[in-house]
Amino acid sequence: MDEKRYLKWYDKVFYGMGDLASNCFSVVIGSFVMVYMTTEMGMNSAIIGTLMLITKLLDGVSDVFFGNLIDHTHTKMGKARPWMFWSTFPLGILLILNFMIPEIGPIAQYVYFMIVYTLFNAVCYTANNIAYSTLPALITRNTQERVQLGTIRYVFAFIAVMVVSGSVMQLAGSFGWKVTAIGFAVFAIVINTLSCLLVKELPEEETVEEDAAEKETKDESAGLLETFRILIKNKFYLSILGIYICFYTATGLLGGLGAYYTQYSLGNVGLMAQFSIANNMPTILGLFFVPLIVKKFGIYRTNLTGMSLSILVGIPLIWSGLTGNVTVLIVCLALRCMCSASLMGTLGAVIAQIAAYVFKKEHVHIEGSMYSCSSMGIKLGGGIGSAACGWLLAIVGFDGTREVQAAATNMGISVVYCVVPVVLFAIIALLCRGLNVEKAIQELE
Repeated sequence: MDEKRYLKWYDKVFYGMGDLASNCFSVVIGSFVMVYMTTEMGMNSAIIGTLMLITKLLDGVSDVFFGNLIDHTHTKMGKARPWMFWSTFPLGILLILNFMIPEIGPIAQYVYFMIVYTLFNAVCYTANNIAYSTLPALITRNTQERVQLGTIRYVFAFIAVMVVSGSVMQLAGSFGWKVTAIGFAVFAIVINTLSCLLVKELPEEETVEEDAAEKETKDESAGLLETFRILIKNKFYLSILGIYICFYTATGLLGGLGAYYTQYSLGNVGLMAQFSIANNMPTILGLFFVPLIVKKFGIYRTNLTGMSLSILVGIPLIWSGLTGNVTVLIVCLALRCMCSASLMGTLGAVIAQIAAYVFKKEHVHIEGSMYSCSSMGIKLGGGIGSAACGWLLAIVGFDGTREVQAAATNMGISVVYCVVPVVLFAIIALLCRGLNVEKAIQELE
């Protein structure tokens, strides 16, 4: 039987615009703040990477905290939209401050960076991203519409990643890092605000997925400690968290080392734009077909097949990357992204299913907290990827003051850029095998 539809086509577009803004914030910071601080400011990459990882560990606590706050929020704007709206303005300011390290001495510079980077990630981006990620569960109860929202969201996300990754180095070279950061911050604030104001949440009574037999006495939402207990016992939540961490660790490595790999290992930084297209355009194209494929085969089978195929592509990808065969490498990157498109398009719907599963089992509402796995995984993965970039650059002997690096340094960069993401994608495929939420809900019912 067809489910009731809640959204028009433009509602889905308005929602997707939010990830365009979110990724303008995150990609500029995640992929280029390391480049700015090592090449422009001459700071130590290993120290920066360590500070980044500490911040991401703090994020792990703040994610569940903000998710729980959203669960307990009741306003005219809804539960999630107020957090999405008010966090965007300080987020833009902090983005700019990350690229305005003052000349105040080495130790003070690291302290300054730690403060603004932590406020950006652990506070403002956390509040904004968890609120945005929670919206699919609050604006529709239709499973197919949630898959479509996830698809459209990542279309906008990968457009942002592609444009930002391919343009920041050129813009920074022409206008400077501060002006470039200001431009992206203003654009992201405007787009995020429009997305927040144009999307409407359903009345709270319509977002509850419950059966008549379940209308017994229950808490409206769980407390913070109870939420932690439910989350750490939920194997599906832990699997999704693991998938996000692995995927965004790989993304952090690819984004963080992309400029180094193209400039030093391949000798042509202009390839960064081509790599960005190969890493994003196939995903955008693949996402358009995800709702049709999921409707025919289901979320579980679609994701398992797609991630299994992405592992096979990894073999020629490693060979081409280490030997410098750019043409084959670009083709393999494109194929891997197309195979993993279904996972990116359906994760939001899967999290909504897990929230429904928790409600049926525990009789509590933790939709906002459940979506903390996306924000937590993105930031932990991105933090691990960024920290690993800094550590590995130091290990292989990278020197930001030299125009030409040693041969061993270039080979080390190539190995990390080409091999480690393939291993992470293999782990994601294994985690997908235990993510059959649809079957678990059927068994519970």
